[in-house]
Amino acid sequence: MDGPLAGIGNPLEQVSLEQLRQRTSLKWRTHPDDVLPLWVAEMDVQLAEPIREALHAAVARGDTGYPAGARAYGQALSGFAARRWGWDALDADHTAIVPDVMLGIVEVLRLVTEPGDTVVVNSPVYPPFYAFVTHDDRRIVEAPLDPAGRIDLVSLGAAFATARSSRGHVAYLLCNPHNPTGVVHTAEELTAVATLAREHEVRVVSDEIHAPLVLHGARFTPYLRVEGAQDAFAVTSASKAWNLAGLKAALVVAGSGALDELARLPEEVSHGPSHLGVLAHTVALNDGEAWLDALLAGLAANRDLLGRLIAEHVPQVGYVPPDGTYLAWLDCRALGLHEPNGTDGPGIVTELAGPARVFLDRARVALSSGHVFGAGGAGHVRLNFATSSAILTEAVTRMGTVARS
Repeated sequence: MDGPLAGIGNPLEQVSLEQLRQRTSLKWRTHPDDVLPLWVAEMDVQLAEPIREALHAAVARGDTGYPAGARAYGQALSGFAARRWGWDALDADHTAIVPDVMLGIVEVLRLVTEPGDTVVVNSPVYPPFYAFVTHDDRRIVEAPLDPAGRIDLVSLGAAFATARSSRGHVAYLLCNPHNPTGVVHTAEELTAVATLAREHEVRVVSDEIHAPLVLHGARFTPYLRVEGAQDAFAVTSASKAWNLAGLKAALVVAGSGALDELARLPEEVSHGPSHLGVLAHTVALNDGEAWLDALLAGLAANRDLLGRLIAEHVPQVGYVPPDGTYLAWLDCRALGLHEPNGTDGPGIVTELAGPARVFLDRARVALSSGHVFGAGGAGHVRLNFATSSAILTEAVTRMGTVARS
């Protein structure tokens, strides 16, 4: 076999449903065994061989102590960014280690805002953006995406103006690539965002956890690479691309104009990541690209398969194939399974309403409920297609029985 699958195979086709049901993570313990779980962002894969070997070796030598800082992890990210994105200006000394991306985002927002200040988000968006921000006593202002699921610059400018009308600082929490639509923002879009942010004196914090998961035909642009983004921050990790959510470690990357603020990050924040997490993420970035390429080929095949399955079994459902992530944002409003004036988030990740509730109850397929993603999410579901073609086929076939009933 030629191409990225040579010698590795498709990581999405290497674990059986029986083996997956033996797992004890959130994805496989939330619902009964007759449910196919395509909701939370865990992939149905084994660990990449270099990561597995590194972890086994660490455990064998008893190397399970405290993490020794961010330098090796930062250097690994710098090398990966240069190879994959042509970004050779990421300085490992401009990084800090944090437990995970969302906790890192909270810590960065504490550096650039105060309690009661405003954070702008693009709805619909990853539900923890709402929960973590509001739990830390910041106020959310939504800037809805356009009908194609992309950043609407007019909407964003209006949200910035609304936020600036209140006293205090304003931050913009960018999702790059965007979850749940799978949109990969272009360099031109991000440059326009930076211009708006400067005009309105808004600090940008970019969640780039899905950055390695860009499929053929799109190109990821790190926000810190665009003109005018010097005072911004990015927060990222290898957890989504290599399925390492249970091995806690992430990095905050500061633009050249935000280094003084990065230096104010409390020392105790670096105590949260696990040593094995730092090791796994570092190995993933240094030695996991062949496995990643095989994964991306498998995800692209599943993205296309999902389109064919929807056309066959649930043709009423709207589906725009994503450019990145392994998440599909499905418009189920034509099925009439939601109440137009009912629940429309945001909510916690596990809440269910509308089509997600119906698909779980009647088809035994677990999807993420659109309403928890904020304004515009009601009547939608988010489907995780990082699974085998057999599971994906069975899930959509089941969904079709609901649509026809």
